[in-house]
Amino acid sequence: MPINAGLLIFLATVAAMEGVAYAAHRWIMHGPGWFLHESHHRERTGLFEANDLYAVIFAVPSILLLLGGVQLGWGAWAIWAGAGIAAYGAIYFGFHDVIVHRRVDHRYVPRSPYMKRIVQAHRLHHATEGKEGSVSFGFLWAPRAEVLKAELARSAAKRMRAPKGR
Repeated sequence: MPINAGLLIFLATVAAMEGVAYAAHRWIMHGPGWFLHESHHRERTGLFEANDLYAVIFAVPSILLLLGGVQLGWGAWAIWAGAGIAAYGAIYFGFHDVIVHRRVDHRYVPRSPYMKRIVQAHRLHHATEGKEGSVSFGFLWAPRAEVLKAELARSAAKRMRAPKGR
């Protein structure tokens, strides 16, 4: 396979993983998988949280594709796709666990408009209690903060009960 084709598969896989992460976060982690993800919406007391098991779950397709491409004759496409999934995981770890949640001590301060936007979007995601009403489920792309704040306000208004007697 030409390297240009491999790089295209790699980059397309990294980009596609944002959609996979969004869907998994919104409809699995904030749905039937809440029993693991809930730990991420609470104060962490140790080095790890139950939500970290999702990193292992997301690593499985990458490992299988790399194994299939290298050892099982699936072709170079599988290697490039597996590497793309692994790269997305590394990028996600760097942004999410290191920069946003500071699980690794550092002195980095987000200054670029892009970095400020994704950090603020994730903080707004954590503004709600529980799995309902959260916003911004992706991570490498996020709507503007004003859009997310308006969505949070609409969501809060929907969850409020009407006053008695009305």
